[in-house]
Amino acid sequence: MQKTYEPTWDLNTIFQGGSDSEQFESYLYDTKVYMERLSNSVQGLDPRSTDAESLAVIVDQLEGSVKKLREAFAYISCLSAQNVKDVKANMLVGKRSELKAEMDAIRTNLDQKLVQIDDTRWGELLTHPLLSEVSFVLNENREKAKEQLSVDQEVLLNDLAVDGYHGWSQMYDALVGNMNVELEIDGERQSYSVGQAANKLSNPDRDVRKHVAEQIEKAWKSNSDLFGQTLNHLAGFRLQKYKHRKWESVLKEPLAINRMKKETLNTMWKAISDYKQPFVKFLQKKADLLGLEKLSTFDIGAPLYDSVKTYSFSEGADFIVEHFRAFSPKMADFAQMAFDKRWIEAEDRAGKRPGGFCTSFPDSEQTRIFMTYSGTSSNIATLAHELGHAYHQHVMNDIHGLNQGYAMNVAETASTFAEMIVADASVKHAKDHKEKVSLLEDKVQRGVAFFMNIHSRFLFETRFYEERKHGLVSVNRLNELMVEAQKEAYCDSLADYDENFWASKLHFHITGVPFYNFPYTFGYLFSLGLYAHALETDGDFEADYIALLGDTGQMNVEELAMKHLNIDLTKPDFWENAMKLCVKDVEEFIALT
Repeated sequence: MQKTYEPTWDLNTIFQGGSDSEQFESYLYDTKVYMERLSNSVQGLDPRSTDAESLAVIVDQLEGSVKKLREAFAYISCLSAQNVKDVKANMLVGKRSELKAEMDAIRTNLDQKLVQIDDTRWGELLTHPLLSEVSFVLNENREKAKEQLSVDQEVLLNDLAVDGYHGWSQMYDALVGNMNVELEIDGERQSYSVGQAANKLSNPDRDVRKHVAEQIEKAWKSNSDLFGQTLNHLAGFRLQKYKHRKWESVLKEPLAINRMKKETLNTMWKAISDYKQPFVKFLQKKADLLGLEKLSTFDIGAPLYDSVKTYSFSEGADFIVEHFRAFSPKMADFAQMAFDKRWIEAEDRAGKRPGGFCTSFPDSEQTRIFMTYSGTSSNIATLAHELGHAYHQHVMNDIHGLNQGYAMNVAETASTFAEMIVADASVKHAKDHKEKVSLLEDKVQRGVAFFMNIHSRFLFETRFYEERKHGLVSVNRLNELMVEAQKEAYCDSLADYDENFWASKLHFHITGVPFYNFPYTFGYLFSLGLYAHALETDGDFEADYIALLGDTGQMNVEELAMKHLNIDLTKPDFWENAMKLCVKDVEEFIALT
């Protein structure tokens, strides 16, 4: 008899009482006390006479404060996502921005003091046994501080960001949370959240997909003037910050955050552009199979057959655990624990935030996953993806807190690796020709997403920022830029394009990470290299994989790749070989159909 798993998460094991939690309120108070203690220690730090012991005390206090903040921020994210109409949770989102500004001010002060330490003395401090473990992160922060404004200006910038920069992002979230999409399917008229409505785009009936797409477009279009404001002001804030720091390239910050060279980024996109034609052929083949001249945007994710097999949440969970085990018993055991302990919010209901995420509670050493599960094979892949993120953090729990700050591109490596295990297993274990074709198509769709959809986002954002330097960009122009980027990224292979995509994609409106796009593609291709390595490895891949994940918070990606895979990411060979693996799936799909 199959085990049944609840599709809702349990947050009470972390803090009792939801957004009314007195336990959480007490935790926030303790966090403030930790931060004040750290602030006082930083204020008392004398760069001319500091020694390893006094700096190690500050590092310990910093680690404790960072863990507490991450714990609190994760809880707030979960509360606001599970119910967008939770007024108290939305108030806590504002509190989160205030705490972040306070912490940023403390860290800025510390980093500026580190800059004042003599280079020779600094080198000696980093080799001291008390500090050598976190030498990479400390040195990275010191180098970044050299390019920042004065302490007072940076603190002011962080304070103004609470109601300026972050305020615009929160306004976007509030607007989206209040949006509804009216749909009439099978004679039944109902109101859906945008996340629920988007799930209906996988309906096998093209008339239904067209209706859903039109209604979703109508909803975004009706708010486009407001979203134009949020996007323009978010970008304006960033550009002003860059101007005062004398940073010319808008890619400087995202590349630094991702610990990645521009040379690597350019090489990756070049390899993708050189290997796009097979994916153009795939899109045309799918159009032929659906009896269309060309695919519309709402056809890209359409199922090929009227009867689409769906899986219960429990069936999806068992499938993931089973196939994780073939690569890593420890990862399978972790996933099993996550299902058993209800770490996953997957219920398909109204009032939830659209999209999915994984967030970690480093103080509790727990993780929570958020998504909306409707039973498709794509949903199973998404669930595996988020479990890959969760496992990444799980293996980092025993590592120093400051070394747990891995970048988005390597975070996406762990998640897409997990997703690939499940996608590959799905194809291999297909029960018949129809199922195999559907699953292989779903796998190829990931390539379309990473090489075309994500590329269009990167192109749009790059060009938008260049125009924004000269003033506000109108909604009409945003629409034009979006369509131009999509046409180029999809090699003009579609019948129409989504001009409102800049408004509907949450990633354009967040403040945590600028250019929330190319790290996904990097992670996908890098994980392909890992996957190929796993298939070829006779030895203990699991130990190698855990070692790689453990280094993600204390190395540049180029160093990480060289150490663990012996590859040079600035050269095209690795990227081209990864693209060839993706092309094989396309060729198999076309041969099967």
